[in-house]
Amino acid sequence: MAEDKRIPMSAHHVVLEDRRLLTITGVTDIDSFDENTVLVYTDAGELTIRGEGLHINKINLEVGELALEGDVWGLEYTDNIPARGGFLGRLFR
Repeated sequence: MAEDKRIPMSAHHVVLEDRRLLTITGVTDIDSFDENTVLVYTDAGELTIRGEGLHINKINLEVGELALEGDVWGLEYTDNIPARGGFLGRLFR
């Protein structure tokens, strides 16, 4: 079994209150956002937030915090961690 060698920069927490208020820590960057989709990079991977009327209330990338509100329908993680090491890893970059 492969061991996960990612070391998180800070604690990653997701708190969703009443499907209206979402607070995320461990945020490293925001790729894009609109009223229906917010794409966030976190220490745990790429996080896509889907909903309606999404609005970012607070963002502080220095401490890795994001707060937003709106009707949250779903959260989806995508692990976009680059492959490292070995011949095949270098070959398929």
